[in-house]
Amino acid sequence: MQNIKELKCLLIQAQLFWADAAANRKALETIARRQGADCGLVIFPETFTSGFLGDVRAEPEEMDGETLSWMKALAKDLDAVICGSVAIATTRGRANRFLWVQPDGVVQFYDKRHLFSYGGEDRRYVAGTERKVFHYHGWRICPQVCYDLRFPAWCRNRDDYDVLLFVANWPEPRTTAWTNLLKARAIENQSYVIGVNRSGEDPRGLEYSGRSAIYGPLGETVLDLGSGEGSGAATIEIAKVVEIRSELPFQQDADDFVLN
Repeated sequence: MQNIKELKCLLIQAQLFWADAAANRKALETIARRQGADCGLVIFPETFTSGFLGDVRAEPEEMDGETLSWMKALAKDLDAVICGSVAIATTRGRANRFLWVQPDGVVQFYDKRHLFSYGGEDRRYVAGTERKVFHYHGWRICPQVCYDLRFPAWCRNRDDYDVLLFVANWPEPRTTAWTNLLKARAIENQSYVIGVNRSGEDPRGLEYSGRSAIYGPLGETVLDLGSGEGSGAATIEIAKVVEIRSELPFQQDADDFVLN
């Protein structure tokens, strides 16, 4: 697989239809086709087919179901990676699964480790046990889902990734935490951090302001979509990560630790 030095990323800060997978797929595909033709990575929010816990009114999807087939077709058509999380049925139970679908048909996934017990997610889903890093054209990308953002040890760079990628349904009252934690993860790990959050309101009355963004390895803002429904793209450069880590080799002083 040939390495690419620059990766153009499309962040889709959509308002999601509650428990309506077909409507969500249609709306997201319209945006992706309109704006993603020259992008290498297209990112949807967390639980993009249902809204967060919206699957309580619908059965979880299977890995051989309609959404994954749709993602494969869209990835091939756009020649881009398509990713985001979906409620998926597994042998262990329902998982909040980050799906990574490449244009060559390769599928990888990460199951959300930290379940949001404050909102009851732990009563409906099973937690993932393995942190993942996806390798794509020379890029190393570590997927995370929403609440994982609050746990820096789980996100910690071990010289094993260049991009930390979060998808979320992060409510508006805690937007300050979302923005500040994304920046903190970028600074402490000397990596790009991408956060894609939904917008709008769900039937439970929760509002989502979006504030999807890309931050560089010094915490600088590369892209900020602001509040409300929208989408936007920006290009990230692998040389930037290499340069910062070489000039400021802070990781060599990091503490050793093992996660159980």
